[in-house]
Amino acid sequence: MSDRSTGAVRAALAPDAPTASATGAAPAADTPGCAQPAPLAPGARFFPSLAAVYRAQLSRARVARIPLLFVATFQSVGIMILMRGVVDGGSEARAVVAGSSVLVVAFVALNLLAQYFGQLRAGGGLDHYATLPVPPASVVLGAAAAYASFTLPGTLVTAVFGCLLFGLPMSGLWILAAVVPLAGAALAGLGAALGLLAPRQELATLAGQLGMSAALLLGVLPPERMPAVIVWTRDLLPSTYGVEAFARTFEASPDWAAVLFDLGVCAAVGVLSLTVATWAYRRAAVR
Repeated sequence: MSDRSTGAVRAALAPDAPTASATGAAPAADTPGCAQPAPLAPGARFFPSLAAVYRAQLSRARVARIPLLFVATFQSVGIMILMRGVVDGGSEARAVVAGSSVLVVAFVALNLLAQYFGQLRAGGGLDHYATLPVPPASVVLGAAAAYASFTLPGTLVTAVFGCLLFGLPMSGLWILAAVVPLAGAALAGLGAALGLLAPRQELATLAGQLGMSAALLLGVLPPERMPAVIVWTRDLLPSTYGVEAFARTFEASPDWAAVLFDLGVCAAVGVLSLTVATWAYRRAAVR
């Protein structure tokens, strides 16, 4: 067989084999005029992203601020009026006033935030945040802080009314400046986690309402009248430590070490619950 015939057979069996001239050619990407991929912009920093989400959520919820405050405050004030016929004073009155005040925080930070994130997940709103170059923690913290911001006026009004109703001193109301944000962070993280982990929007709403009911029953009712099993369950609720810290300030000689311990527990639970909520947000955003 001639060399010409041998070359034809090889070309037929391996038509895609690179030739000597093609092997020595430069890649197409290295040729002048070929488009290069543009570098990506750096990701947004945490605190500017948190401030942006907080302002957006605050302006969004501003329309419902007055009804929200009215419902949360009216509910707590009504509970104190009902309990006035059962409780005369002492430690029971302190528990009722402190529990009703923190209940305003639970209504907003736990109940409404669970409903909001459940609705956001069901309606595809998480897809919008997932496309933004912001850290997931800033989305969770921004929404939680915006909802918790509405609780301070209602909590203060409830506490003042309760002090007047039960004849308690108002000298310790300044502790609300620490109780509201710390208890609010713990309850907001729990509410956001419930809303993001619930498989359906209805279950998120149900979980938020059950959590608020637990805060009502275990926080407002005096622990002296509860069975031991219920008292142990009460210790598992984050809002309990905010209630205890606030109730101790009504005493003639408050135990400030115990107050700081209760506030520290609220802070620790807040960090843990917000971390779980951030993980739940990442999990829900990529599914």
